[in-house]
Amino acid sequence: MKLDKRIALRIAVAIAAAAYLGWHAFKPKAGAAPESLAAPIAANARAFDLGTLHFTACELAQKHSGATTSAFCSPFSVPENRVENQRSDANGRKIDLRMALIKSDATAADRDIVVFLAGGPGQSAIDTWPQIAPAFAHLLEHHHVLLLDQRGTGGSNALECMGGDDADDANGPTGFDADKVRARTQQCLADVGKHADPRFYTTTDAVADLEAVRQALGAPPFDLVGVSYGTRMAQQYAMRHPDGVRSIVLDSAVPNELVLGQDFAENLDNALKLQFAQCEQTPACKKAFGDPMASLYMLRDALRAHPQDYSYRDPVTFEGSRKRLTGASLVGLVRMFAYTPETAALLPLSIAEGLKGDYAPLAGQTKVLTGDMTDLSENAMQLSVVCSEDADLLASRAQDANTLLGNHLVDGIKAACEVWPHEPRPADFHAPLKTDIPVLILEGAFDPVTPPRYGEQILKGLGNARLLIAKGQGHNVIGRGCMPKLVGEFVDKLDPKTLDAKCVDRLGPMPAFLNFNGAAP
Repeated sequence: MKLDKRIALRIAVAIAAAAYLGWHAFKPKAGAAPESLAAPIAANARAFDLGTLHFTACELAQKHSGATTSAFCSPFSVPENRVENQRSDANGRKIDLRMALIKSDATAADRDIVVFLAGGPGQSAIDTWPQIAPAFAHLLEHHHVLLLDQRGTGGSNALECMGGDDADDANGPTGFDADKVRARTQQCLADVGKHADPRFYTTTDAVADLEAVRQALGAPPFDLVGVSYGTRMAQQYAMRHPDGVRSIVLDSAVPNELVLGQDFAENLDNALKLQFAQCEQTPACKKAFGDPMASLYMLRDALRAHPQDYSYRDPVTFEGSRKRLTGASLVGLVRMFAYTPETAALLPLSIAEGLKGDYAPLAGQTKVLTGDMTDLSENAMQLSVVCSEDADLLASRAQDANTLLGNHLVDGIKAACEVWPHEPRPADFHAPLKTDIPVLILEGAFDPVTPPRYGEQILKGLGNARLLIAKGQGHNVIGRGCMPKLVGEFVDKLDPKTLDAKCVDRLGPMPAFLNFNGAAP
């Protein structure tokens, strides 16, 4: 997570999750009437029509690379404020949404279209496509992939607030500074207000945009694939437009009932304890690092009392850099380490080195762990979502006071939302999803953001669903092991309960590194 930008946006970034999604392959749909095929598209086509939309060949840029991804793009405009637009005879402000289609390998693809719902809130579906594309390989054989930047993100009138280099942490030596959060949020609002009304950049608005796109495409059935915040989008869309949904995949799922931010402190501590237990159960690791959780708290307290300046070489540019590591920024780094088993395996060793005064193993990974979230950290659409949908339900909890994150995140969100304009959410917004639409839920056993109990909670309201828990894995598991294959079979057959998921049991945690050569003693 990015902790060195504007305070209001740092708070929102804590909600983010990386988005890596999957796709489905074509076969006759078992247990369902065969879908008609979409109109054939020539392999060398430079343009084609779907519904009333005209797509032309385009190239999607990849960050930090000269490479591009071939796609087909179509302009699409929606009113910023739908109610005002109707009252003013369509004279209100319009938003141009950036939309791309990754064409199927098949000349005549299945009519149902898979929709990638990006995470965050605040991630661009199009910008993250190069990273998640490998997980879609099986599904592209016979399906088109729709990428739509949600309003307020990417190329869809992004609510950007560029942070200054002097932005420091809200948790100073005297504790949490709510006035600083409010001041920076006000400054961000002034930037955003030049081209957007942030009241209308919520999940509910985005759901209406997606339905407008579906109708323009000729009303094909959608296969929704969401990750983290994208799972909220998927559930809200299914609640409002059930006739438009053929299947749903929820990766690292967030229940509709959940108040974003409320459980973050508890979830992080629980995930770290599970991850560190693997070390304590391994004699060589326990001998080398003892109790990593206790060591982490010790290091956090030391950095709270005495923040440390450190030098390191940027792992991307190799340029020398110098920064300050505080107790709060340490926790932010540890949270990002905990997202994947590969980086979690480095934590016991990195914490031990930090206690010796060597902060490079921890802090040197800052750009690697947060590089894809740079734009996210500057995107205030997250505030529009959280302030409208969750903030009034958040409350500091006594049981969180002594956790790594503590209550500062909750306090920060509430302070920012005192400034950020927002509209009331729909009365049933936080109602649980109840549907017989086929649903596959994927969770990582060690997820520090959306633990398996969230998937279990969602499952209660579903009539044709299954939960798969990936052992030893963290946040975003659809690209792990055999998960892409299982997702393909699920969307193909629409029968989650008959999936042969024994291959998931082969997944597991990565052993903790005992030194920087690896896990071997």
